[in-house]
Amino acid sequence: MTAGNRLPKPTATALTDTHAHLELEPLFKDAAQVVERAKSAGVQTIITVGIDLEDARLALDVAERFPDVFACVGFHPHNARSVGRSGIAEMEQLARHPKVVGYGEIGLDFFRNRSPHPVQKSVFFDQLFVAKSLGKPVVIHLRNAYEEGLEMLEKAAPFPEGGAIHCFSGDENDARRALNLGFYISIPGTITYKKNDKLRSIVRTLPEDRILLETDCPFLSPEPLKGKTNEPAHMIYTAMAVAECRGVTIDAIAESTTTNAARLFKLPHS
Repeated sequence: MTAGNRLPKPTATALTDTHAHLELEPLFKDAAQVVERAKSAGVQTIITVGIDLEDARLALDVAERFPDVFACVGFHPHNARSVGRSGIAEMEQLARHPKVVGYGEIGLDFFRNRSPHPVQKSVFFDQLFVAKSLGKPVVIHLRNAYEEGLEMLEKAAPFPEGGAIHCFSGDENDARRALNLGFYISIPGTITYKKNDKLRSIVRTLPEDRILLETDCPFLSPEPLKGKTNEPAHMIYTAMAVAECRGVTIDAIAESTTTNAARLFKLPHS
């Protein structure tokens, strides 16, 4: 954890972490301290993401405890094999909670392959229409499955409430297809990694009004904290990297990405 670590100076405009997992350990047991450290680092708003029924309930517990923490809920593709019709219906009810601002993360993961591909696709397809029926933006997880996932999204379009490609790791064409769907591109701490020139190149060309920032904590700590437990306070490093590769100030990135998050997820934004 970062208690005692000195972070860069906070931005003038508060940042929004659009994808965290405060319901996972070791963050959950220290949630109050994690949220306080985030605020001290300039991260005012956090969206915590539940990835199965038990996880979603914990995410809602955290969101209910803190005014500036919100939630997304949905079945992650890793958990697709255990999802039945009753599970989808139960998740839909959880997604009606007033602090749930999006549906997800849902999608396809052909890297870990923890659920069969046909099952992942079926559960993904069903949840896309649950999200649309609820009037929630979708939060999409794609790993080693951009072609298949974007094709499914294009077939299911339009998405009146929009969506975000979480933890973007695709190529320029994938980004273009997502933007054409009206989606936002969410940038994690991996943009700080020395060998990730591909992501930095894509971020340089993205429209200013379609970029989000996230930590995906407790995973994917940015440099110089790589290998340590990630948390929302660390997002300052991601904001700095995005600002540098776009040739703008970090305060400009904070302003635009916080505005974008507020627009997509209907968050309060002063």
